[in-house]
Amino acid sequence: MSVTRRNFVVERLRKEKMRELLSKGQRLDGRGLTDYRPIRIETSVVSKAEGSARVYLGNTAVIAGVKTSIDKPYKDTPDKGNLVVNAEILPLASPYVEVGPPDENAIELARVVDRGIRESGMVDLSKLVLKAGELVYTIFVDINVLNVDGNLFDAASYAAVAALASARIPEYSLDSGAPIPTGNRVPLPITSIPVSITAAKIDDYVVYDPTAEEEAVMDTRLTMAFTEDAICALQKGGPGGWSPAEVVKLVEDSFNKAKEIRGIIKGALGIGQG
Repeated sequence: MSVTRRNFVVERLRKEKMRELLSKGQRLDGRGLTDYRPIRIETSVVSKAEGSARVYLGNTAVIAGVKTSIDKPYKDTPDKGNLVVNAEILPLASPYVEVGPPDENAIELARVVDRGIRESGMVDLSKLVLKAGELVYTIFVDINVLNVDGNLFDAASYAAVAALASARIPEYSLDSGAPIPTGNRVPLPITSIPVSITAAKIDDYVVYDPTAEEEAVMDTRLTMAFTEDAICALQKGGPGGWSPAEVVKLVEDSFNKAKEIRGIIKGALGIGQG
């Protein structure tokens, strides 16, 4: 038997085993259908960044860093600071990633993380204005995926959120219209801790925090972002679909899951649960 044929057979057997376990409420790695893998969050891991965090979600590993500059505001938001989220999946992170500019997967990753942060109002951008219409802070969040083993959306979101919440940025004042650093470092105006929750559907089974193996056979995926009291963003992936009833149940069930993970993020940041 050729190597290609043998790999195909092994993969088919693993998929069959996966579906057999799902029918019993189990998964290949021993988790229940709604269980997340262990989450570990470390902050201040990049000395040259103004905020940084490294997240391990099972074997998936992501690092995020925050930098700032003083720029002109966007034309449609002259009274707000700017937020820019970029993502890159490093070639060492997966055998399927090629050297070169960010591909469509990295671009989607950045957009989904950006949407969750932006729509939650996590950073009060109105407080990052030095002179309306002319000078504002631009907050750059750079995400690098170090290892791919499924559910990059959640891992990248947790890293970006922890990096922003722990950041200390240079403070500026205006002197004759020019921005002058005061020498102080101040926290960003953080208003909430958004949490991303991702679920995948394989046949008729819904699993949370899918691994790379589960993503390879999933029919569809739904990523949701939650504030402390509401859902603020949704992103569907994959060719399959969700019924309205499935989405409603998923949102309701995921709200409590988000609360649990928010506790983990806050614990890593050293802030209370109030």
